[in-house]
Amino acid sequence: MVMEVGLEKGFRTALGEFIIMQLQLASVFFTFQLGTKTHYYGRTILHGGAKYIPTGRGFVVYHAKFAENYRMYSRSHFVKGLELLILLVVYLAYGRSYRTSSSLYLFVTFSIWFMVASWLFAPFIFNPSCFEWQKTVDDWTDWRKWMGNRGGIGMSGEQSWEAWWRSEQAHLRKTSVRALILEILMSLRFLIYQYGIVYHLKIARHSTSILVYGLSWLVMLTVLVVLKMVSIGRQKFGTDLQLMFRILKGILFLGFVTVMAVLFAIGGLTITDVLACTLGFLPTGWCILLIGQACAPMIERTMLWDSIQELGRAYDNIMGLILFLPIGFLSWFPFVSEFQTRLLFNQAFSRGLQISRILAGQKDIGEFE
Repeated sequence: MVMEVGLEKGFRTALGEFIIMQLQLASVFFTFQLGTKTHYYGRTILHGGAKYIPTGRGFVVYHAKFAENYRMYSRSHFVKGLELLILLVVYLAYGRSYRTSSSLYLFVTFSIWFMVASWLFAPFIFNPSCFEWQKTVDDWTDWRKWMGNRGGIGMSGEQSWEAWWRSEQAHLRKTSVRALILEILMSLRFLIYQYGIVYHLKIARHSTSILVYGLSWLVMLTVLVVLKMVSIGRQKFGTDLQLMFRILKGILFLGFVTVMAVLFAIGGLTITDVLACTLGFLPTGWCILLIGQACAPMIERTMLWDSIQELGRAYDNIMGLILFLPIGFLSWFPFVSEFQTRLLFNQAFSRGLQISRILAGQKDIGEFE
């Protein structure tokens, strides 16, 4: 771009336009746009079913709710961004090539960190009024309501997480067997995290026995059993017997605390091990979820399907919380919202438009002050 504009208008003008583009976060936008193209090109090549999705090229002045952004970009950007984030953290913790120099590590991985930040937070940076406190509270309320709504006949993806989750798997129900096999094979890459991390735990005491890996799977199966118990409890007690359901969750929580206390006191478990297990087990659970979704026609009528659905709900809750925490924190500071408004509508400010009244939704405003 610099060379093209430089040849047409001069390199001083090209350099100035390049700096202005960076200040307007053009790199963030185009990196995010690249993620959109990559995701849908890959899905179309693997499963087919290309379709047009309107993106809205108008002058955006309305605030999109957090749940709406999550529905739109969860599978195309947020999942991939979090996967890369875990990779970067694992490489920072266990990699040896650049451990001696933190500056060298940042130099090598800076572009990936930038892509992760763009894929995770670009929809919120370019979302007007995203960092206003009242908007944040309303978004959180709407998000919790959407996640908690049960799917059913006539429920759309905008009303219920369950309906949206099923619609996100529609392409898997119409694809070929070869595509499903490839989908499952690609999902197996997430198992590498668990295999590599469990042998670095202090509780493993530097053992290289296969028993360590087997015990890690026992822990994973225990977590899945707990999720199954929660699913059964929600079905039997969730509506009519709320007290019984809360007692069940309380018993499970006390059991978890007891097991962790024993492991800390006797087994030599450390906080570092807990964090490492989180990095190792989260990708494994996501692998199980992806395989379960790919095998949906075979297991949808079995008891396993409810567990897969609860696992998917848990992961979407975790991803939503990870994305929402920085937004909620920044919303505490009023200057962040002011800075975002100035960033998004800089040209309008320069021309004297009444941006605050436009964002407030007033109709009878003049074009200029």
